[in-house]
Amino acid sequence: MDKIYKIYLDTSVINFLFADDAPEKKEITIDFFENFIKKNKYLTYISGLVIEEIQQTKNLDKRKSLLEIIEKYPIDFISTDKTDEIEYLANKYIEEKIIPEKKFMDAYHIAVCVVNGIDYLVSWNYKHLANIQKERQVKIINLSNNYFREFRLITPLELLNYE
Repeated sequence: MDKIYKIYLDTSVINFLFADDAPEKKEITIDFFENFIKKNKYLTYISGLVIEEIQQTKNLDKRKSLLEIIEKYPIDFISTDKTDEIEYLANKYIEEKIIPEKKFMDAYHIAVCVVNGIDYLVSWNYKHLANIQKERQVKIINLSNNYFREFRLITPLELLNYE
């Protein structure tokens, strides 16, 4: 039996469901939600951080649409109970200049995933999250802080497995 992976969606993935200015990524994201998340191919999570970021959306109609996605699909909230541990790790990513200080939320998304044993952080943010260089740097920090579980930073495209 195949393992069901635990994935964490950052805010960019939900946003791209409505990205008319990026039709290819929008199409991939819709496919990902309809054929993988909706069908429970993965255990899908977000944290309160995602809600915080959505709440900052200025356009009220878009904000409402983004929040409705979380209700429509089988997406659970991940625990952020281990606050000290999460903050420590997020700060390490910033101290080591893996994530810029002004992008603390990105560091926090990674830390939430690592502390909670998530397999994949899924993002369309190539600059700060979904790229191999960041992934390698995060892995070094994780290993030096006794987090040995395999963890990946990837895009939705990389999770489209039609077998």
